[in-house]
Amino acid sequence: MHTVQPIKDREKIEAMKKILRASSLRDELLFTIGINTGLRISDILALRVGDVKNQKGVVERIEIVEKKTKKTRVVALNRKTRRLIELYLAQERPHARGDEPLFRSQKGGRAISRQHAHYILNRAAKAVGIVDRIGTHSLRKTFGYFAYKQGTDLAMIQKILNHSSQAETLRYIGITQEQIDEVTAGLDL
Repeated sequence: MHTVQPIKDREKIEAMKKILRASSLRDELLFTIGINTGLRISDILALRVGDVKNQKGVVERIEIVEKKTKKTRVVALNRKTRRLIELYLAQERPHARGDEPLFRSQKGGRAISRQHAHYILNRAAKAVGIVDRIGTHSLRKTFGYFAYKQGTDLAMIQKILNHSSQAETLRYIGITQEQIDEVTAGLDL
């Protein structure tokens, strides 16, 4: 398996959203949930409609048991992601039951496969000119990268991504020694 990179360019992220929306709201939502929650692709693809809506039908957060760690994880959703889920469910899945896959394949009632998700993301990345190796794991790495760039404490990102060390988190989100050196070289007290 090859190492994939986070998507570090906001303009390319927005361009990918447009490309994905042109294909389907489902594809844009897959991308949006991935880059805004830090969930693993296996957990995203396993989401059911009932996982994103509470009993009153309101979209607020996702509560799941992670496949890899078996830990319960509650993820608050930002406004953009909540609105996109609501739009997707209203337009493309208005009669979906709570036990149905959120990201349903067009070939039957199953969820799309990891391979199909990879194909969707790679096609959009190439269309916007991304040359780095991109895969489904790039979504989680992109979340970590932008959380870090926004100033979120590295220990918090480490906890969210369930990493054993901060060094692992820095490597994971693509922060290089060169970037670290720029910070210290640029500090002139």
